[in-house]
Amino acid sequence: MEGFKPFGIPMRDLESVNLLYEEYEALRLADYENLTQEEAAKKMNISRPTFTRLYDKARKCVAKAFVEGKAIIIQGGTYIADDFWYRCGDCHETTVSENPVDHCSECDSDNITRLNDRDPDGR
Repeated sequence: MEGFKPFGIPMRDLESVNLLYEEYEALRLADYENLTQEEAAKKMNISRPTFTRLYDKARKCVAKAFVEGKAIIIQGGTYIADDFWYRCGDCHETTVSENPVDHCSECDSDNITRLNDRDPDGR
């Protein structure tokens, strides 16, 4: 996933806002994974005040895109992806795990695809 755009408007006709990868991760951990800011900061290996700044900036970026009808481009920033990312081919759920997995955590399907380049040995 590289971003989102308003439905029915060609990308060439849209302005965009940039959401850094670490801002996206802050939103994912707090709003999707329902972690506290303290838990999310620890998972990202950053301080809680730094997490709060990233999270606030991400929310404002997404709000601006929604209110002003802009595309959201997810790119840039400073990050290290230590987790394994998978997408299920059956239920389309994205799974992020600290260890390799061989089935979807939502529907138990083995029809999953690894989304990042980390090899099964963790390198």
